[in-house]
Amino acid sequence: MPTPHASESRSAVRILLRLWPYVRPVRARLLTAAFVATVASCVSLVIPLVLKWLVDGPVTGGDPAGVWLGALYLLLLGIAEAGLFGIRRWLVARPLSRVEADLRADLYRHLQRLPVAFHDRWASGQLLSRATTDLMLLRQFLAFPLTFLLVNGVTILVGVVIMLLQDWRLGLVVLGPGIPVMILCALFERRYARVARRAQDQVGDLTTVVEESVLGIRIVKGFGRHRSQARAFGELSRTLRGTELVKARLLAQIWAVIVTLPEVAIGAALVLGIVRVADGALSAGTLVAFLSTALALRWPVDSIGFLLAMSQEAATATERYFEVMDEEPESTGVSGTGKPGTAGAGAPRTGETGSGIAGGAVRGSAAGAIGNGRHSSTPTGTPEDGKRDPVPAGTTEDGGHRSTQAGTAEGGEHDSVPVGTTEDGAHRSTPAGTPEAGTRDPVPASTTEDGGHRPAQAGTAENGEHDSVPASTTEDGRHRPVPAGTPEGGERAPVPAGAAEDGGHGCDPVDGGVPAGGVGSRERGSVSVGAGAGGLRFHGVCFRYPDAPSGSPPVLDRVDLQVRPGETMALVGATGSGKTTLAALIPRLHEVTSGRITLDGEDITAMPREELRTRVAVAFEEPTLFSASVGDNVLMGAPDTAGDPELERALGIAQADFAHALPQGTRTQVGEQGLSLSGGQRQRLALARAVVGSPRFLVLDDPLSALDVHTEAAVEAALRRVLDGTTALVVAHRPSTVLLADRVALLSGGRIAAVGTHHELLRTHAEYARLMSGNPGNPGNSEEVG
Repeated sequence: MPTPHASESRSAVRILLRLWPYVRPVRARLLTAAFVATVASCVSLVIPLVLKWLVDGPVTGGDPAGVWLGALYLLLLGIAEAGLFGIRRWLVARPLSRVEADLRADLYRHLQRLPVAFHDRWASGQLLSRATTDLMLLRQFLAFPLTFLLVNGVTILVGVVIMLLQDWRLGLVVLGPGIPVMILCALFERRYARVARRAQDQVGDLTTVVEESVLGIRIVKGFGRHRSQARAFGELSRTLRGTELVKARLLAQIWAVIVTLPEVAIGAALVLGIVRVADGALSAGTLVAFLSTALALRWPVDSIGFLLAMSQEAATATERYFEVMDEEPESTGVSGTGKPGTAGAGAPRTGETGSGIAGGAVRGSAAGAIGNGRHSSTPTGTPEDGKRDPVPAGTTEDGGHRSTQAGTAEGGEHDSVPVGTTEDGAHRSTPAGTPEAGTRDPVPASTTEDGGHRPAQAGTAENGEHDSVPASTTEDGRHRPVPAGTPEGGERAPVPAGAAEDGGHGCDPVDGGVPAGGVGSRERGSVSVGAGAGGLRFHGVCFRYPDAPSGSPPVLDRVDLQVRPGETMALVGATGSGKTTLAALIPRLHEVTSGRITLDGEDITAMPREELRTRVAVAFEEPTLFSASVGDNVLMGAPDTAGDPELERALGIAQADFAHALPQGTRTQVGEQGLSLSGGQRQRLALARAVVGSPRFLVLDDPLSALDVHTEAAVEAALRRVLDGTTALVVAHRPSTVLLADRVALLSGGRIAAVGTHHELLRTHAEYARLMSGNPGNPGNSEEVG
């Protein structure tokens, strides 16, 4: 968690001026309050002048009536001073409450707009302390130190002028300590600023520990860790106490100097004044007035120390506040030009090939299937009339590089991806050995699920079912079908040109976001909606966390995957393979490092986030509920117009009818984090929240992990009806969840290793079989799973 320390050369004034936009709307009342306080302080300086008149006049002349009149004047001046200070407090109370509320509201609004990566880095206690303790310090500064630094400055200036006019010699004696006091104050400010910053950061750390202990009280008690938690809290508390003592010591030192030097000066002025009165050079009334003025200035001078301390704490609080406010929020509208290394709109995107995964390879991973699963009967670059000009081997018609693969048998069977054109018009490499005319031997076709045709592999039976066709992975992470007969775990097909032989990743952005080895140069957002462009699609997506060490491998490396419209795709992989991260990219909880994601052919960065998140509903593995009613928690996933019918439908799908048995039904408050409910109940409510809005796209991250077998079966039966009309990506760990899907994608090492049906992958992919069997060492019984 970043906790930058106060800069040695920072300017407290410059930092505090950042509050001006919040203070400006109430500046009239604050200036009026400062003026009233200044008048009140100046009224107090009139009292010594009345005393001078009283001593030199009625007292010296023995005039009782004059003494009573002087006393009346003093009483009226005291009442006026008290009344003016009361008016000042009334003037600042309401506007400063508004300023604090505006600061807090802006901070909360900004926190909601900050990306998930920010919240991953920052401790919640640090954010909470900024929203509470720091804003309280700012309100106190605006209410008191800001006003009285001005008021006391004016009071000291007026008082010094009055003393100099009464007797300039005594005035110079009192002013003697002024220069040493100013030097010491400057040194104090610098040291106190560092300590104040450290103390406020430690308050945030302490808040984090308290919050974690309260939220995790079940773990603390369950494992008997209350003593260790108490030790951690005590250590931080002692550290904070030590820092506060350092602050107190600094404040005591400056206060001692500020109080002692003026007192010594006043004592010297008193002695000198008495001598001058004895010599007849000064009247007794003048000496009384001078000393009364000097004593009236004691408070403004003595308060300098803690006013400076409060100002430094306010400057630190302002600095901490704007550390958060200066963080770049998520864009609310269409993305602008992407930053280097990110995949913002306008950044060049990776080229698209017609690999099986990029096109959402159909069941059985049949060769020749294009992005939408239909067979491409026209060779690369062939015009409508079926003829084409010769193109040199290894070169596409637009001059791009094309790898020419070898190994084509006389019968036309290949160990590489056959000729075809992807749905967006990108070209696929032509295998060596294909006749010059670009034609191939006839290949029997079978029908894909969406009604398109695909060529059958060698070994296709008369009923259209395939022999075991192992899937392989190209060096660039894309799926490639391997001809029948290749042994499971056997050698892979030749590596396409441009792929890393050593398996290295190619996610390093080049020229504003194109991964190494990527092709294509269309601008982000210029997506042509053609055949197969619908549904959810990942185009060469790479992702690396922003705070990852330089040169570290990406979490996701050139992921190409298509979920067709109305299709449910299960995403399977080992722990840590990047499944949850991939799911989080769809609603843009994280931004892709390179590549792009499209919904129905439209780049997600080309649509406002609000629109994107109304199209996509998400249910995460760890369900999060808020301190609200059951109904409010579920309806968070629906438009504002949704009501009880939508709520009841969603609860029925999620098998969450238990909500009606709660004390107040769906109006029952679930408490913080929903901890008053069981894990399975929370997960069902989270699932209901995901489906209540009937989203077009649904992302479910292991949504049934906390359910018992019978409840899981009931939820799955209801989910099948929902998924029939929804394009869904389901992160799955169990065969029962996988069986909800039409197809399965295996994510391994940050790349898509295979795509097919559950049964196909069990037969053809050893890693998938191991994951589904639950026995890493023996996949032999994998055929029986599911």
